[in-house]
Amino acid sequence: MEAWRCVRRGYGRCVVGRGRYPMLPHHQKSLGRDWTTPWENLQRCCWNRHISSCMRWPGHYSRAPYPYFSSRHFSLNWRPSYLFESRTQFQYWNWRPDNLSQTSLIHLSSYIMNSEGDEPSSKRRKHQGTITRHWEYICNHNKEKTKILGDNDVDSKCEDSENKFDFSVMSYNILSQDLLEDNSHLYRHCRRPVLHWSFRFPNILKEIKHFDADVLCLQEVQEDHYGTEIRPSLESLGYHCEYKMRTGRKPDGCAICFKHSKFSLLSVNPVEFYRPDVPLLDRDNVGLVLLLQPRIPSTASPAICVANTHLLYNPRRGDIKLTQLAMLLAEISSVAHQKDGSFCPIVMCGDFNSVPGSPLYSFIKEGKLNYEGLAIGKVSGQEQSSRGQRILSIPIWPPNLGISQNCVYEVQQVPKVEKTDSDPTQTQLDKTEVLVTAEKLSSNLQHHFSLSSVYSHYFPDTGIPEVTTCHSRSAITVDYIFYSAEKEDAAGQPGAEVALVGGLKLLARLSLLTEQDLWTVNGLPNENNSSDHLPLLAKFRLEL
Repeated sequence: MEAWRCVRRGYGRCVVGRGRYPMLPHHQKSLGRDWTTPWENLQRCCWNRHISSCMRWPGHYSRAPYPYFSSRHFSLNWRPSYLFESRTQFQYWNWRPDNLSQTSLIHLSSYIMNSEGDEPSSKRRKHQGTITRHWEYICNHNKEKTKILGDNDVDSKCEDSENKFDFSVMSYNILSQDLLEDNSHLYRHCRRPVLHWSFRFPNILKEIKHFDADVLCLQEVQEDHYGTEIRPSLESLGYHCEYKMRTGRKPDGCAICFKHSKFSLLSVNPVEFYRPDVPLLDRDNVGLVLLLQPRIPSTASPAICVANTHLLYNPRRGDIKLTQLAMLLAEISSVAHQKDGSFCPIVMCGDFNSVPGSPLYSFIKEGKLNYEGLAIGKVSGQEQSSRGQRILSIPIWPPNLGISQNCVYEVQQVPKVEKTDSDPTQTQLDKTEVLVTAEKLSSNLQHHFSLSSVYSHYFPDTGIPEVTTCHSRSAITVDYIFYSAEKEDAAGQPGAEVALVGGLKLLARLSLLTEQDLWTVNGLPNENNSSDHLPLLAKFRLEL
């Protein structure tokens, strides 16, 4: 019989009874991300071809945050008969195992490794092509009555008038070249020429030109490329660009670019998450918050607050992620706050390194999070492993950070008192910042925005997850566009007690794809898509 090839070295080519390595022992063994357990007739598994991702198929995903379906729910006594009779590779998307029992605990690898340095064969595709994404138009903003229309149903042109202002926003992690080269193991499935910056940048610029968004929120923008190529190219397309590089020696950062013809700039507010006086905040991530004024005839139009960030990746440091998010929300609150106590419309974009349904994601959408007893490794939902099980401390960040549990700045400037005489003591008091009375220690985080996600994160007909990033190690959603909803949608939602001037209506979004879709074009990056992330794109309307 043909060999069973296993994932790890030490389980090489094994022909039954005479291989270089013994067959799998009768105790549970970890093979990387995959597990094996006893099977009385293991010889029947020595198939001539590998099973490609056989335990993951459309329509059978749990609603938990992006879990991959485990074969521990199945009995390996069941198998499609043609699998052993045909020499054709098993096509997992054409079958539905409806009669499986829950007796076996064996997990078949989602891919097979021919040698230690090889890439998953299920992720090596001989054919290349282009992925097709289409506009999904929202004909009714009420969440219970939302409908998706085809490209021909609605005019895609954003139009402005005296009583409405339409604009589009793109969020795109363009993959820093230095980070690509430092993490080359994630891109072994790619042909080497497609990884060169000289090949990638023209593709990225082509995408930006094609979608022609009014606002761009870009992450992983490498500083040298920004100065020499990215900024000049975008300025030639009519964009004004603002950039914040990561602190320390990190070579990339976040950029927000907007069209002169649509907006004027009111303020630029960079946010550094590194704080030398706070031991917890020792990472170099940053954010950027802009206040933009729509260029429309109406003089009463509100400003729009646009925020962009790239939170820490480390799945086991949810405490840092939540603190970085709180710092960003505090800055947004400060920038978007109006004189009458209301907040202007908000669009918050970025790579949040957290999956849908995770505590961090839920906090953004629901406006509240009780983190008592929550393990720091579970905050982002990126991993389901047992690592990082230290419990979040209460409070997560120290008081000297100056941010409350409501994610607003506690530090306030003391009002100046006019005096005729020069009083050094008074002058010193004028420059002093004081802390608002500290709140009682609580494990409840809150923010006062009613934020919705542009994307639903699952395909409604099948339940298959949408993905925004795809490389050799994973295919998940970590990129988002959040926005402040209209007043009627905010009613009854957390944060609804805070008034919004106007509010945004989601008109359309550019469709996302499944992992299976992306591997048909050899994953990301590829010949036509030059980042390991997909660009997110949404069209909004501001009612005046």
